[in-house]
Parts: sequence; structure tokens; C-alpha cells
Amino acid sequence: MKLKQKYTYPSAGVLCLGALLLFNACGGNGGMSMGDNEYTVETVTATSSSQTTQYPATIKGMQDIEIRPQVSGFIVKLCVDEGATVRKGQALFQIDPTQYAAAAKQAKANVESAKAALHTAELTAQNKKMLYDKKVISQFDYQTALNSLETAKASLAQAQASLVAAEQNLGFCTVTSPSDGVVGTFPYRVGSLVSASISEPLTTVSEIGDMYVYFSMTEKELLTMTKAGGTMEEQIKKMPAVKLQLADGSMYAHEGRIDAVSGVIDQTTGSVSMRAVFPNKERVLRSGGSGNVIIPYTLENVCVIPQNATQEIQDKKFVYVLQPDSTVKHTEIQIYPLNDGKNFVVTGGLKSGETIVMEGLQTLQSGKKITPITAQQKEAKYQQALKDQREGNLETAFN
Repeated sequence: MKLKQKYTYPSAGVLCLGALLLFNACGGNGGMSMGDNEYTVETVTATSSSQTTQYPATIKGMQDIEIRPQVSGFIVKLCVDEGATVRKGQALFQIDPTQYAAAAKQAKANVESAKAALHTAELTAQNKKMLYDKKVISQFDYQTALNSLETAKASLAQAQASLVAAEQNLGFCTVTSPSDGVVGTFPYRVGSLVSASISEPLTTVSEIGDMYVYFSMTEKELLTMTKAGGTMEEQIKKMPAVKLQLADGSMYAHEGRIDAVSGVIDQTTGSVSMRAVFPNKERVLRSGGSGNVIIPYTLENVCVIPQNATQEIQDKKFVYVLQPDSTVKHTEIQIYPLNDGKNFVVTGGLKSGETIVMEGLQTLQSGKKITPITAQQKEAKYQQALKDQREGNLETAFN
């Protein structure tokens, strides 16, 4: 009697076999669908497209003011800390005022002395006038007294000017903020000798109520955005509001507006410098920061297709268009120069209602006949194959 042998396959082997079949059927050859001649296709339609493009940007205060001392001396006090928010006129540094206070006192004493000398000269002139009127003294003596009076007046004016200068220098010992803003770093600390000729400023105060965000775009991109006509000022006003992506990837809460475009194109890079203004009431933005400016734009009556449904040959874009006889035709298309990194906006070469192949392009050539399936059909066959595999129907899975 002949015995029948029964073989038991290890479960791992079954799973490996199923995985191999799954890989081959689902596109292991580069995107082909549930069969060697089946390709996923999609019919394109004309629509409006809201797109965005982004540019690296540098954030700066509306003005960054260098703080420099106007008198020489040792720093004796730091009145604020680095990064502090300050108001106009608030003290930042204190320079040793000893010599300037002494100079101010001396200048004040000189003023008092000049006032006394002037008073004496006035009395002398009055006395000389009475004597001159009585013919007691000569005109020369009287004129000499008048000249002394004018000299005393000039000496007082000179002393008063010196006092103003001395008091001003004493005031300069307290270095104050010229505007509202945020303080930068301190290269000089208590004990440092500073003067008006130091190479580095004491610090920088940045006005950050509103912030300038600088970025660059190519000349071609600028022309694309401003091709509506009119003056540059009119075109800038028509530009859409822009957004700002911060360095951590988050989006800044407020929108900005482009307010300036450089009149000179950088010959080295072929780019144009642009500036946007963003409000900064919460003081989130800091001068010297970085981010990305995001510009939205809308295109009308265009077709939007995934980038992976295209091929690039010598800087030209191509798609495979399905013909009525189920063959495909390698067709060149024109695309909008700006894109979101995922899709292309087709402006020429492809009409609404035409059907293109979505994947497996590297296995196609013009004139090849295919079996087109929709993405929904592909997904349904894939799910059925998974079901057959789970139920152990390996003979029917992926047929």
C-alpha cells in the first residue's frame, strides 16, 4: 500500500512567500499595479490652484542703533542686562563721572566769578559816566570803562558756554537708549575703559515693534509675480500677504506685507533683494533671527499633477498620456516655475479631460499598450489580495 506524504510548511515560510508575492504585485518593479500590464491612470481637470513658495529670510529690527560713548572713562555700572527691553531715555551704562562732575563744578564757579566781574564792570562804567558828564575824566577813561564792561559780558558768556559743555559731558556719563527696543550683547563690562573712538559699540538697541524680513528671489520669479503691469509701487501693493516660518518650523502668528524691492539685480546670483514688514507686538521676533518667507499665489484654469507622474529629460518635463486605443504617448508639458515641492502646475501641453499614467513611468515607452486602472481599482485589488493571503488562498492571491 502506497502511503501519501503530507507536508507541513512552517508558518514563517508561508509569510515570506506571501510577502514576496505582495512585493511583486504591488509595485516592486517601480510602481506597476496589479499585473504586468496594468498601470494606474488619472484624468486631469482644469482648476484654480492655490500654491505657496518659500524663500530663506533674515530678520532685522526696523533699525539697529549702535550705542557708543561720547566721553572717555571707566564703566562703573551696567544698568540693564543683555536682551532687556528698554524705553527711550532709559539708562544703559554708567561711566565714571568723577572728573566730569569736578569740571562741571569748576565751570559753574567760573560763571559765578564772571557774573561778579560783570557786576563790577557795570558799576565802574556807571561811575565813569557820571564823572565824564561832569567833565572830571576824559572820554578815553570813560571809553576804557565801557570796553571793560563788554569784556566782562563776553567772559560771562564764555563761562556759561563752558558750563553747558561740562554739564553735557557729565550727562554723557549716563549712556541712555535713543529709542524703544531690545538691547544686544555687551562686549564691555564694569571696569572697561571706553571712549568715543572704540572699535566696537557698547551694545546695539534694535527697534522691534515692527520687523523687517529680508529675502531674495530670482529675477524671473519677480517678473512672474509682477507681470500685471503698472509701476513697481502699484505692483507691490497688489502682492499677497506673506507668512513667516520661524527657525523651529512653526508658523508666525501674524501675516506680513512686502513693502520694498531692490532696484538692483545682483549680477553674481541673478537675484533681487526684497523686504517684508511683520508686526511684532508680542516681541517674538528678534533682530538677527532667520526663517522662511512663504508667499501664496493662485493660478486659474490650470491642471495640477503630482511630480512623480512626470519625467525630466534635459530640463524638460514629460508625461505619458493615454490614447483612445489604450496606448500611451510621451508628451512634453510646460509647468509653472514655482511649485510646492509635491505637485506641478501644468500651463501647457496637457488638456483638461486627458488621462495620464500616474506611476511606473520608467517601464513605459511611447506606443506601448497598457491596461489602465483607476487608483480605486488598484486599492480594491490590493485589499482583496491581502484578504486572500490572510485566509491562506495563495493560489488565488494576486491573480
